Amino acid sequence: MSDGLVKILDGNTFVVSDSRGDIEASRTDPTGLFSYDTRFLSRWVLTVNGERLSPLSVDDLQYFETRFFLVPGTGTVYVDAKLSVIRQRAVSSGFHEELTILNHADKPVTLTVRVDAGCDFADLFEVKDALRKKGRYTSKVERRKLTLGYERGPFERATAITATAPAQFDSEGLTFTVKVKAHGEWTTEIAVVTEHIGSGQSPLEHGNPKRVQARMRRNLERWLAEAPRVVCDWNPLAATYRKSLVDLAALRFSPPIAGGRALPAAGLPWFMTMFGRDSIFTSLQSLPFTPELAATTLRALGDWQGVRIDDFRDEDPGRILHEMRYGEMTAFEERPHSPYYGSVDATPLYVVLLDEYERWTGDRALVRELEIEARAALNWIDEYADLQGTGYVWYRRRNEESGLENQCWKDSWDSISFRGGSLPGFPRATCELQGYAFDAKVRGARLARDIWKDAALAEKLEADAAELKRRFNRDYWVEDGEYFALALDQEGRQVDSLTSNNGHLLWSGIVDKTKAKAVARQLLGPRLFSGWGVRTLAAGEGRYNPIGYHTGTVWPFDNSFVAWGLRRYGFKDEAAEIAAGILDAAEFFDGRLPEAFGGYPREQTKYPVQYPTACSPQAWSTGTPLLLLRTMLGLEPHGEHLVVDPALPRGIGHLELLDIPGRWGRIDAFGRGRVETGRGRARR
Repeated sequence: MSDGLVKILDGNTFVVSDSRGDIEASRTDPTGLFSYDTRFLSRWVLTVNGERLSPLSVDDLQYFETRFFLVPGTGTVYVDAKLSVIRQRAVSSGFHEELTILNHADKPVTLTVRVDAGCDFADLFEVKDALRKKGRYTSKVERRKLTLGYERGPFERATAITATAPAQFDSEGLTFTVKVKAHGEWTTEIAVVTEHIGSGQSPLEHGNPKRVQARMRRNLERWLAEAPRVVCDWNPLAATYRKSLVDLAALRFSPPIAGGRALPAAGLPWFMTMFGRDSIFTSLQSLPFTPELAATTLRALGDWQGVRIDDFRDEDPGRILHEMRYGEMTAFEERPHSPYYGSVDATPLYVVLLDEYERWTGDRALVRELEIEARAALNWIDEYADLQGTGYVWYRRRNEESGLENQCWKDSWDSISFRGGSLPGFPRATCELQGYAFDAKVRGARLARDIWKDAALAEKLEADAAELKRRFNRDYWVEDGEYFALALDQEGRQVDSLTSNNGHLLWSGIVDKTKAKAVARQLLGPRLFSGWGVRTLAAGEGRYNPIGYHTGTVWPFDNSFVAWGLRRYGFKDEAAEIAAGILDAAEFFDGRLPEAFGGYPREQTKYPVQYPTACSPQAWSTGTPLLLLRTMLGLEPHGEHLVVDPALPRGIGHLELLDIPGRWGRIDAFGRGRVETGRGRARR
């Protein structure tokens, strides 16, 4: 299943084109060459003798490299072309394109090869919101180079285009006059280079494209070789695992704030930057596979932790950022993303990740290094997040113009609703936020006692966590439905929709054991579980919509933490049921799980229904198969040892995860389930 677009990326830079390799972007179309939140190329159209080309096939060579096979269009259903065209494109500080024309005729040909180029330099927010530019466009035509630019005060961006073959450049592209011998070929290399100047940024360094690509290939090979190896008798799982590793490598990027270290960007096309919540969740998912991502995420987020009260950026001392952007609108403070702190879950989750990282790796040095940051995050929970003075974590944006209304992971405008569909006022205290705060306090107590040697802080955090758990199980429990309410409103009333958030509560450990069985029953019941996965909002609720962004779709990342939560409370078979549905869905998406897909019942659809604007690849969807592997094998660190307690879905008869890194060095894990005959893998 595909959206018809071809995407190649390398963390900071990505290209989205059609299947011909052409780019024809409108103001709201996320196609083009993007780097650091700016579209550096909005038009890139190849013609031969004035004629557009037709695609034969697209080869995805690597995540950063693609080859297009094309022929001139014939206008009929038959293709009997005497020419074929190959475009091989690789991302590298822009992109490098090798253009080859093959003459299959027994006579020479003379061709006019044209590449139309255009650059709107749109900020990504301008693309999303259909806004217009405020600066001045420039163009400079030289004998062997075309430079298209944009200026707005000190903010400057430029795209430079060069070619190895002789070409005639003009302000709208370049033209080659080509003579190709009978059964011969002609080739040229075209470089499209991005330049970032102004607003505190320097021109990017550009290396030799061939050497850069060779280095990227070696880097990917090393990345795959160092990851644990999956061996199983259900081939789609192995394919999905490899796809996840490759996509995770593609989403690594090194923003200026990370000091040259790599961490996961959130997702393509809209979120190729650092998000606090997304980076933390992805790091948690990938800990058993690539623990170095967690270390970088913790350091980078700690470096940019809030230090002041700033209403424009929703910043508080100790608060972990939500999103960092580098585009024009951020530079001129038309958006608050430099960085923006409008999430309330990233801060407690920061402490959760720090503890889980140490439990897995034994890296106490990092816990000591980040003690001040972790203490500030814990203090933020009590000092700044309790807007109502009730001991709960609440949110209400202070930037009314461009801040996020909903500052939890379900951050769309209508994601928080009562059963009947009405929306509560602000502030709001969603249930999973209380679970994250509870978990942060419990984990923070362990760090304080065992590593920071602060017994008084540990005792206080443990007492606060116990009291929070007691009150939460009283105030959020919906008696007539036997589940936890989605939120409390500003008057303390239960926002009583049934949602997938209940699974996050199991993961955090805030649920009383006496209530856990009822919660598990709801998560696997027909209102929430579609057969492919747990819906964000249960069928029958007032705002339920199987293709509503957070009101009925299935989010793979969400399901991975729901499954982890079920395992925490001993519901092994239920966790395997969810893993089975999501992994079955991954097979239909060619191993690449999207951000979200439709929540239609499985018995109504032979395949999961695509959500039209889902990011793909997306970091925490890419991390989903990794966390599901951990969940199915029951991997949990205990001291210097790794406990393995497998519970596999039916149809995965044998599963091995080899060379799992951690404080124990490298270790193998094995699981065996029930094998079924026939095609595919049946539900448990």
